[in-house]
Amino acid sequence: QVQLVESGGGLVQAGGSLRLSCAVSGSIFTFDVLGWYRQAPGKQRELVATITSGGGTNYGDPVKGRFSIARDNAKKTVSLEMSSLKPEDTAVYYCNLHSNYRPVHDYWGQGTQVTVSS
Repeated sequence: QVQLVESGGGLVQAGGSLRLSCAVSGSIFTFDVLGWYRQAPGKQRELVATITSGGGTNYGDPVKGRFSIARDNAKKTVSLEMSSLKPEDTAVYYCNLHSNYRPVHDYWGQGTQVTVSS
């Protein structure tokens, strides 16, 4: 059974930085994609960033150039470095494991709140 546990959210001023971490319990396979998504109040969940086991990354347009995703396959962790934060980055951030080869295609963490004050 896969479980994802996020940490590192909090309150930060605009222009500041924050680092999120996600620890994965259970097995991770080379075809698993790890990522971060976020959901602001009244909005749909959106892509923040994803990373493959080989290090290939994909970023949502709103965060390109400001956020950086990293993955440690041995430690089974994925992190998100966020800089130049804006009030519109305020959301609950969710860690995700996606695989088309598992019976369950998506696993989600419980979410961590990030609030950026202006």
